[in-house]
Amino acid sequence: MRVLVVGGSGHIGTFLVPRLVRAGHDVTSMSRGTRKAYSDSPEWQQVTQVVVDREQQDIDGTFGATVLAQHPDVVIDLLSFTIESTTALVETIRGQVGHLVHCGSLWRYGPSIKLPISEGEGTPAIDEYGTQKEMIAQYLKRETASGGLVTTSVHPGHIVGPGWHPTGVLGNTNPETWADISAGRTLRIPGSGAESMHHVHADDVAQVFELAATHRDAAAGEDFHAVAAHALNVRGYATIAAGWFGQQATLESITWDEFRSITTPEFAEDSWGHLQRNHVLSIEKSRTLLGYAPAWEPEDAILESVSWLIDQGELSVENPLIGKL
Repeated sequence: MRVLVVGGSGHIGTFLVPRLVRAGHDVTSMSRGTRKAYSDSPEWQQVTQVVVDREQQDIDGTFGATVLAQHPDVVIDLLSFTIESTTALVETIRGQVGHLVHCGSLWRYGPSIKLPISEGEGTPAIDEYGTQKEMIAQYLKRETASGGLVTTSVHPGHIVGPGWHPTGVLGNTNPETWADISAGRTLRIPGSGAESMHHVHADDVAQVFELAATHRDAAAGEDFHAVAAHALNVRGYATIAAGWFGQQATLESITWDEFRSITTPEFAEDSWGHLQRNHVLSIEKSRTLLGYAPAWEPEDAILESVSWLIDQGELSVENPLIGKL
């Protein structure tokens, strides 16, 4: 197949594009051209690179034509964030492309009331980003059900992998938290410590996209979660992470007001966004219809990311990793 990956140099594309090449597909990666993939792979030598300013072309109304100029059988869109952008693309490629696979988000759901969450059964989104992702997922379902373009949406959890900071124990990316964990200092955590986050290795997300693209009939009109087989709550995450440095986790629960007083507004908002949602997503549908088999447990994916950051001098800790992969 001729597969076009929009946003191929990002977190997911770093692993997805080589996967598609290894599977024998003719792959084009479309991006702004401002950065390379997070890790090199020889498969990239077989990939056609197209530089496009998606945001500007959406404004100009020319992005769909740019997509069609690549003559794809499948379009994997990792970079659509509004219903208007997705609608414009669908209306342009309908009848000329065989399958559109869209990247959604677990933030299509608001705070949890029943766990795990099956596709489409969470509470309504609580921010504009999540609202747009849910609107897109529902629009794509209607599009396929009405006999239009065959579509699929894939909804990743908190993506981790080498090259970027993972969402940490406190639900944010504050690097000082890792220094505290490595030193065995007490972590002051907002809430009870029972709040969950659902991480996933970027290569497992790529696996779901690849499966959706190669199993079009099973994926047609569906939405799928792309997360690890298990989720971590704050207390478990802290306990596991401390063990990587030969430490024991000591946690002190504090109120959200107290937490906001000891960190920046940005980190506090990030923590609130992750922990109040308390997400644990089901992958039963992804397993049953696509054969998804996540290779990474969340803690192993996070450890790989932390180890890479330390090795590259991008994360300072006070004791060495003893649980290094």
